[in-house]
Amino acid sequence: MSAPTDRSRWLYWPYVLHLWTIFGLAISNTLLGVAVLAAPFAARWRQVPWERHRSLLTPLALYALFLVTSIVTSSDPRVSWEASGEIFSLATVVLGLVALRDEKRLRLAVDGLVATAALLSVWGLAQFLDGAGGLEWRIRGPFSHYMTFAGVLLMADLILVAQLASRRHGRWAWRWLALVAINAALVGSLTRSAWVALIFALTVLFLIKAPRFLLVLAPAALAILLVSPDAVRERAVSIFSLRNVTNYDRLCMVEAGLHMVAERPLLGHGPQMVASKYPLYRHPTAPRLTVEHLHNSYLQLAAERGLLSLAAFLWLIGGTLVVGLRGVKRELHEGGWRSELWLGAFTALLAFSFAGLFEDNWQDTEVQRVALFVITLPYCLRAGRQSATGDAGDGSRRATIETEAG
Repeated sequence: MSAPTDRSRWLYWPYVLHLWTIFGLAISNTLLGVAVLAAPFAARWRQVPWERHRSLLTPLALYALFLVTSIVTSSDPRVSWEASGEIFSLATVVLGLVALRDEKRLRLAVDGLVATAALLSVWGLAQFLDGAGGLEWRIRGPFSHYMTFAGVLLMADLILVAQLASRRHGRWAWRWLALVAINAALVGSLTRSAWVALIFALTVLFLIKAPRFLLVLAPAALAILLVSPDAVRERAVSIFSLRNVTNYDRLCMVEAGLHMVAERPLLGHGPQMVASKYPLYRHPTAPRLTVEHLHNSYLQLAAERGLLSLAAFLWLIGGTLVVGLRGVKRELHEGGWRSELWLGAFTALLAFSFAGLFEDNWQDTEVQRVALFVITLPYCLRAGRQSATGDAGDGSRRATIETEAG
């Protein structure tokens, strides 16, 4: 496999920039469109080991197929057609398999995402200093919603923690500053789903990388909670309260969503239809008469697009987590110097998946786009490793070096 040519930059730079500009969706969409247009001319498609990516591309294709089918069979196809733009976002995966074959460029893309998250965190913290921070006016950075803000920061945070857990990156001061800013912003966003997902993913990360640090995880979380503002402590306590209005509202959404799924199980009611259908299935005691979504990615997919779409989604996420976990174990066992990339991708996707139990983060376009990038990483790393192993077995030193580069 040859090293990247200058022509490949016409694909690579629009691709990574569409991730780094996720705070401006119009800009991100434009750059992704440029990458799509450049791909036929700037990429060496035949050199991509597509057969090694079948476990990724098959559920992705089925997900897109069931999305189109659910639009056609929707109770209101004209409204559901708005969701067809999600197919465009799925290009992040396919283009990533081509653009990120060079490990140096992959690392640059990851570092750029972390740096972007740090800058977004500073933006959010500036809002806090300007008076934001309560439930009525939460910090959200440049995004329209605080959950979008927290969802993007959550995945970048786990990638960063994995980097700092390795000796390769632990000495870089800017990463420690980024860690402080990102976690301060996560706490300040008052987004409980992101907090719970972060603690869960960190627990898994420490179990894999350094189990002894689990002894300080709970005390550290408690210490942070004690020194936090009253709004943060009250928000944390509310996680466990069944008397909390929003908690009860979520339970009502679950009941309504299950009734929706039972009525149209295979293909759902159609994308974008939950908001209009919810009053028909709403529990009489539910606090809100209408909702935009069901605050659960899995239930939302099942209600809107049916169990077939949910199965494809679970295959996509679950399969990637399996590939990621195997890669983490192998790299740590062999002392591989890419272990932090594997660990970061695995734990970031794990956190995203866990947070999806409490919010509809998959259909949040900005968050989804970062998640699609994270999904792509383990397959890029696996393909590069398999190519390098095969070439080394042939006794060709030059081929091995070129594989690692390209």
